[in-house]
Amino acid sequence: MNKFFNLPLQQKIVSIYMLANFIIFIVNIFLILGINSMAIDMGMVYQDNRMLNELSDSLTEVQDNMTLYLSSKTSDSLENYYKSAQSLQTLSEELGGQVTDVTFSRMKRNIKFMSQNYLEEVSQTVEAKRGRNVEKYRTYYERSTELYEYINAYIDRLNNEQFISNSDRYTEIAAAFQTFESISILVLSLVTVGSIISIIIIVRMMIKPLKNLAISADEVADGNFDTILPEIRYHDEIGIVIGAFNKMIVSIKEYIIRQRESMEKERLMQEKELTMEAHLKDAQLKYLQAQINPHFLFNTLNAGAQLAMMEGADKTYEYVQTVADFFRYNVKNHETEVSVREEVTLVDNYIRILNVRFSGDIKYEKQVDERLLSINMPTMVLQPIVENAVNHGIREMGDKGIITLRVYREDNNVCISVRDNGKGIEQEDIDKILSGDWSKEDGQYDNNGIGMDNVVSRLRIFTGREDAVMIRSEGKDMGCEVIIRLPLE
Repeated sequence: MNKFFNLPLQQKIVSIYMLANFIIFIVNIFLILGINSMAIDMGMVYQDNRMLNELSDSLTEVQDNMTLYLSSKTSDSLENYYKSAQSLQTLSEELGGQVTDVTFSRMKRNIKFMSQNYLEEVSQTVEAKRGRNVEKYRTYYERSTELYEYINAYIDRLNNEQFISNSDRYTEIAAAFQTFESISILVLSLVTVGSIISIIIIVRMMIKPLKNLAISADEVADGNFDTILPEIRYHDEIGIVIGAFNKMIVSIKEYIIRQRESMEKERLMQEKELTMEAHLKDAQLKYLQAQINPHFLFNTLNAGAQLAMMEGADKTYEYVQTVADFFRYNVKNHETEVSVREEVTLVDNYIRILNVRFSGDIKYEKQVDERLLSINMPTMVLQPIVENAVNHGIREMGDKGIITLRVYREDNNVCISVRDNGKGIEQEDIDKILSGDWSKEDGQYDNNGIGMDNVVSRLRIFTGREDAVMIRSEGKDMGCEVIIRLPLE
């Protein structure tokens, strides 16, 4: 059975159709043969009666033709006589001459021999007539006529008995025919119903996998890839389609799992990269802060100590205190971020210290928006910029040098400007500083160790923007301005 269901759909449908029609064809052939056989039997029932009637008619025809010839003695009557005699001879020979115990066969055999005797008597009568032997043909005529009447009576008797017997046979055959007809209708009905049931069952077995496939496909269309996959029962076209569908669903599920795993790995790598970037940023800030050269602090304290020895007054106290605050800020502040206020205070202290060293030659101006001083920024940024402006901008200008510090808001940025009116800086040098290619020349004044490249790098790392620092100069002796942009939020 499985071998049948594993056949291709076309072969299965054609096989079912051919099998059903073949069964119906065989049953119809059987019924037709049965009906024909019964029709033949029914036709044969009265065959013997018809033959006896023909024999009786032929016998009468011979008797009549003989009588006509005896009365007319014409050639036509003689010819008719011979024809009828030949016909009677043929019919009598068909009666059969076998010796049996069957009454009807024995009577037919008697009729056959009596008919032959009759034909002999008739023939003697005609010959006697043609020989003009009156006495002889009269004797033969009387004997043949007597035999004729006897044969007819015998035929009537046999005919009646056979009719009675055949009537019973006809009744039996008619009853059998009705039974056969009922059985035929029942067989045809059973075959038809069986064929319909078989086709329904087989078609259902073929359609059911398609329905299961449609249900699974609907669930997959709704996004449920964990649906129960339809079972492959047979390896026909439907089984091939179901197999391909199952493979497709498995492949999609594996692809989704791989995608999820890939996304999870990518997310973990991004988190790891962000963590590494944060650690690197922190390390860079700490590394840059570590570059602060404490020489400046010690030199300044040494100068304060010398001043204290020479004067021993309040200014010395103020100077030393200022230096101490400056030193404390550098030594104690290990954090990477401080407020703008703290950086501005450090610049104030730095300028105050410088003015002590250089007898107040440095002019210092401030334009500060107090509302912006709480914003955080990297530590040790403003003091190196101011120091750079002093050393490379106004150091040789005496009391004409001016340092201007401004804190203001521009769009969503907090801008800190350090401007001097010194000798300015070439654009080529500005580009080198901003690109990190700036290098100190031999014999060039060294400040506290935190160069502009250091400041620019830290501000870019802190803000995450390349334009965190801008340097501009209008030309030689036109001063220089360094502008820092910190995001407000």
